[in-house]
Amino acid sequence: MPGTPAGTPPATLHCDPDLTLRAGTPRRRFLSWAGLVTGLAFTPGLLGGAPPAATSPAHSAGVFSLGVASGDPLPDGVVLWTRLVRNPFARLGGMGSRPVRVEWEIAADESMTRVVRRGAAHATAEWSHSIHIDVRGLAPAADYFYRFRALGEISPVGRTRTAPAPHARVGALSIAVASCQNWADGYYHAFADMAAHAPDLVLHLGDYIYEKPIPGDARRGVARPVSAAREAVGLDDYRERYALYKTDPDLQQAHAVSPFVISFDDHEVDNNWAATIPEDKTSLSEFAVRRAGALRAWWENTPVRTTARPDGTFIRAHRRLTFGDLAEINLLDTRSHRSDQVNGDNDCPQNARTADPSRTILGPRQERWLLDGLASSRVRWDVLAQQVPMADLARGESRAVSMDGWSGYESSRRRILDGAAHRGVRNLVSLAGDIHRSVVADLRTDYVDASPTRGVELATTSITSGGDGEDSDGSDRRLKAASPHVRFGNSQRGYLLNRIQHDRWEAEFRVAPSVRSPRGSLRRRAVVTIPDATAEVDVV
Repeated sequence: MPGTPAGTPPATLHCDPDLTLRAGTPRRRFLSWAGLVTGLAFTPGLLGGAPPAATSPAHSAGVFSLGVASGDPLPDGVVLWTRLVRNPFARLGGMGSRPVRVEWEIAADESMTRVVRRGAAHATAEWSHSIHIDVRGLAPAADYFYRFRALGEISPVGRTRTAPAPHARVGALSIAVASCQNWADGYYHAFADMAAHAPDLVLHLGDYIYEKPIPGDARRGVARPVSAAREAVGLDDYRERYALYKTDPDLQQAHAVSPFVISFDDHEVDNNWAATIPEDKTSLSEFAVRRAGALRAWWENTPVRTTARPDGTFIRAHRRLTFGDLAEINLLDTRSHRSDQVNGDNDCPQNARTADPSRTILGPRQERWLLDGLASSRVRWDVLAQQVPMADLARGESRAVSMDGWSGYESSRRRILDGAAHRGVRNLVSLAGDIHRSVVADLRTDYVDASPTRGVELATTSITSGGDGEDSDGSDRRLKAASPHVRFGNSQRGYLLNRIQHDRWEAEFRVAPSVRSPRGSLRRRAVVTIPDATAEVDVV
């Protein structure tokens, strides 16, 4: 692989492409070519493919049929989002090329009688008629309600909540964590349950969509675009995939109830991509165009600020949100700046390649940004919100681990965890996704020599990806046998609901018996408590 340091010959690594925790994940093929895209001239027409030959009929609920959302709350503001469509599965949502005036208002009550801010903006074809309103001048730690008007129609009313004032004493904070919501693998019962709990914040850690083709027997009777039958590659493909996902009523309800903080992982673009490098033998220039289109569609369909809007392939998705004196969330980007995965991206024992200090999962600038933030933090709980697990999740006598997570970037992990300890971080919690199972594990710099515990990792399972699970499958049992630092594991679908206070962090793992049926519910599987100033955990 390009940039792979010399190390143990691959023949002696005992790598196994089938040991991944995410069953059925295809692995990267060896890249025999090299090169680098140093620039990408980006114009609105460059990434747009030709209109599809035909589209499936879509039920129309008006121009706001993709719902409303809010995100990235600050003490004085929040981002409001919607995207106008006439036909979700037509090119540009059937809206044509002309700008559309969109009015918005935000109020202190659900009946929208006490309006505190209002304004107007234009939804343009350039950004697929999406609207991102960065409202400021709001009160901290307050509930607000919002809606939009366009073309004689009024959107549903959404609820949002601002962050507490800086350094304010905060008694409690509730955060739901979601990841991996493959539309084809089941129904979004987890989002319906999440909406019923109405958390202060939802962290979505990636795989909001899946680029892979959708089987024809998935969710029978639900309309979908023609492009769903193939892998998403062009900008229009990604836009239509988001439109399909966003027509789901449970996902819309979760967005309408709580502000989201959203990042992306691999499937928003291409499975297991790494910075400029794709999964397969696509040329780097072709992948640059694909990645630019995928990131553009991600921004168009998420309630994030313009600071995270991509410019071609460049994007700054990492950001920091503070909630009074209680918690600070460092939302990381573990895709855009990483070194390529080593050992063929197969699950392997760690070796000289995974330990290479020149390799990074965050990139040097993001590493410095994170460590500087931890040094200046004055909150009770410092949070790393990221796409892939930080802890070693080893299986088998050989301790095979994923090359895609932090276990394949040992020096990066050491720099962050040791750096946090040297900066006096009192309570470090990693929130992660990607692995389609729930895991609670110690955070350490070295899992073979049992180095000191630096924090606790709470990995959430998938919303649907992987289909119906079970309380403990074979991978879960092998994981627990080879990883004594794993405190809890479960292999069902669901999400993580956190309730944070000064003296403790409570993480409730909520799971679904099944996601295959259109009707379903969730239950509490376990509650994990992390007391203040200790990495010990209690599982009930």
